Amino acid sequence: MIGIDLIKIDRMRRFIERFGDQGLKKFLTTEEIKLIKNHRNAAGFWAAKEACSKALGCGIGHECGFHDIFLSKSPKGAPLVALSQRVQQAFNITDISVSITHDGEYAIAVVALEQGEIPIKLFATLYPC
Repeated sequence: MIGIDLIKIDRMRRFIERFGDQGLKKFLTTEEIKLIKNHRNAAGFWAAKEACSKALGCGIGHECGFHDIFLSKSPKGAPLVALSQRVQQAFNITDISVSITHDGEYAIAVVALEQGEIPIKLFATLYPC
């Protein structure tokens, strides 16, 4: 499953100017905030979390919140993504990848998920007829 998100970097700049670190805490963990160097990075992280929720097919909400998606960096600086155990098990996610890019006024992220077989009971809940 694939999810993509796009955000105007200036939107994140205005968000940070208005709400500061308290605003960042609404969608980032303390460890993630330590990785943010500027509003461009923050916009990329926002896009990555939104793209992940879209790949899951549920969007940000009670099934998967911002704090169920964890972003970090590899030793070479590449973005990494992980899910809370609750979400990973609920959606039977076996692998996850993320890519974040910035171009001009925009930050864009793509998330690809691999899912194991969904138990029939869960499938019926996620996709009612």
